[in-house]
Amino acid sequence: MKMWIFAVLAALAVGASAQDCSPCATMKWATCDGPPCSCYLLVGNGVKQLIDCKALIPKCFLMKAEMYRAGKALNIRSIGRKQHETAIVDNDGIYDPECENDGKFKAKQCNGTDVCWCVNSAGVRRTDKGDQSLKCEKLVETHWIRLQLTHKEGPTNVNKDNLKAAIATELNKRYKLDPSLVKDVQEPPTMTMKHLTGGIIAVIVVVVLAVIAGLLAVFFFQKRQRKYKKAQPREMEQM
Repeated sequence: MKMWIFAVLAALAVGASAQDCSPCATMKWATCDGPPCSCYLLVGNGVKQLIDCKALIPKCFLMKAEMYRAGKALNIRSIGRKQHETAIVDNDGIYDPECENDGKFKAKQCNGTDVCWCVNSAGVRRTDKGDQSLKCEKLVETHWIRLQLTHKEGPTNVNKDNLKAAIATELNKRYKLDPSLVKDVQEPPTMTMKHLTGGIIAVIVVVVLAVIAGLLAVFFFQKRQRKYKKAQPREMEQM
């Protein structure tokens, strides 16, 4: 009798652990199953990359999953991100990277070809492209990330402190990031006539007047041309 009860309890425990395998909170593309419950990303045909859904998914794993999904015509992130003028410009776009076991980018990337380059810890190219003999001694760490976000226009001005707290809360909720990592929130510069100097205003006025004068000159010239009629040709009389 005791053995039967123990078997029932064990079965219930296994069933509970299987039901407790909830979707990954930090990655919507992940698949979670068990027991024991584990989550993974498909980064190739039949290639599963285990991930930790309690932490931020490494960018290298994310890019590999995105390349795989793009090849399968599945939904991917929206590309076309606008970078800050002081950031390293990534003109190569997304590529299929080589990752370390812990999710870091390998210092040298070749994207399955004979053309290679060195990258930083964000996966962005930092050297000119070369061949397979290119040496990338170590992965250059990137410590600061600048995000440019926009929000819908509201009836009143946004409070910077409240906005900073809301962004920190959302990043912590969605990506399990420490809220203290959000250092500052800056408002974008706005272009208004109040901030223009007298010299700039004078130049704008001169340009506008020159355009108006040019349009008037063309108008009166065309009007004057219409007053003249084409003379009828006459045959010369015989001498």
